[in-house]
Amino acid sequence: MKLNSHLTFNGQCQAAFKFYEQCLGGKIVTILTNGESPIASQVPAEQRNQVLHAALAIGNETLMGCDTPPEHYQKPQGFSVALHVKDPEEAERKFHALAESGTVQMPIQETFWSPRFGMVVDRFGIPWMVNCEQAV
Repeated sequence: MKLNSHLTFNGQCQAAFKFYEQCLGGKIVTILTNGESPIASQVPAEQRNQVLHAALAIGNETLMGCDTPPEHYQKPQGFSVALHVKDPEEAERKFHALAESGTVQMPIQETFWSPRFGMVVDRFGIPWMVNCEQAV
């Protein structure tokens, strides 16, 4: 079994996934718009450029997402996407990249469980936790 995170956006999925590809070092596997899908004729013209399915491969993991119809969109809450990295410098880089034009909830810093931990809501409204694993 594999467990993947699936994020929903209000028309910003493609921009978000291009941003995540750049700052997280992943590779976009799929971006399928409503207009490119078999249901294109059933979708209002103003929603045809919105993303029906996006997938970003990051190492052995996949982050997925889509744009939801405006009437069904809800601001993300009650979860965070957690990044676990081994190197404190990598944790710093990824945190600051996600924080660009976002909102820092907890600055990245040393904690009792981690040499680097921080929380941020990115420019697309997605909450992230960046955690650096304790050296063994």
